[in-house]
Amino acid sequence: MRHRLIGSIAVIATLVVVPSIGQTLLAQSRSTGKAAVPRTPDGKPDLQGAWSFANVTPFERPSELGEKTTLTEAEAQALEEQAAARNKGDEGRQRGTAADVGRAYNDFWYDRGTRAASTRQTSIVVDPPNGRVPAVTAEAQERASTRAAARKQRGPADGPEDRSLGERCILGFNAGPPFAPSAYNNNIQITQTKDYVVVMTEMVHDARIVPLDGRKHLPTSVRPWYGDSRGHWEGDTLVVETTNFSDKNLYRNATPNLKLVEKFSRLDADTLIYEFTLNDPATWAVPWTGRVPLEKLDGAIYEYACHEGNLGMEGILKGTRADEAGAGASRP
Repeated sequence: MRHRLIGSIAVIATLVVVPSIGQTLLAQSRSTGKAAVPRTPDGKPDLQGAWSFANVTPFERPSELGEKTTLTEAEAQALEEQAAARNKGDEGRQRGTAADVGRAYNDFWYDRGTRAASTRQTSIVVDPPNGRVPAVTAEAQERASTRAAARKQRGPADGPEDRSLGERCILGFNAGPPFAPSAYNNNIQITQTKDYVVVMTEMVHDARIVPLDGRKHLPTSVRPWYGDSRGHWEGDTLVVETTNFSDKNLYRNATPNLKLVEKFSRLDADTLIYEFTLNDPATWAVPWTGRVPLEKLDGAIYEYACHEGNLGMEGILKGTRADEAGAGASRP
């Protein structure tokens, strides 16, 4: 389901601090005779346009693959065939209202993609070498337990504030930062000038405006929904550092002190390499890095109008009240 985004503000790039994987891939692209990377009038790689980050590569590497970093061509093809088969899961399933409601979405509406990463990597996570997110700290485990207990005490839907930011159409569930492939709307649009880059994510059509003029980060008392991003160029790679995260939008239970470094490197005319590194000692003992190849799209991204005609929140709250009434009537 690609509701693409129409606006002139589009998506920015941000990549990460990892052994120069993007640079290595760029060198490989040049050696294979790929088309030259287009450039802006000031000589920087032109990152502009609409891009898809949909692919079926697992976020973490399956444990049975150990430290195998790359699939063979045959293995990548098998992964894509498995994904195509899953996308046909509606065929032959139980029909009827109860089954439809229980599934929330029919498979028709999902757009996870069917292709493996063009780099044939075995996982989105590329560092640590096992391709898996590092174990969380004891402090992070305690935070997660405290939040879970608070949610249980409140109830699942005492009010809209108990539901996720995605359900409330405040932030996109895959918009990050960092962004990563998910169920649908895996698209961004990038607009670029000499002084700014803007990354527009299709999911809830949010725009992250990244200054490139060397200005300092905002005071720590100011914490935007997506954090505070500042960018600069390192050779042909756009590097974006984001700090000042909000405690209302914490990525994988990180703290607001998370430091995110993202990098965008244009591999060739049709591919961007997006890398992201997360560093939060209160959550993970070591920083970790992911990489997502993005594929050029032909056309713009149209607005994802999350709220318009969306009766989901009303239904969630009414359904919860009905459940509570039923539970009360059944009590002795």
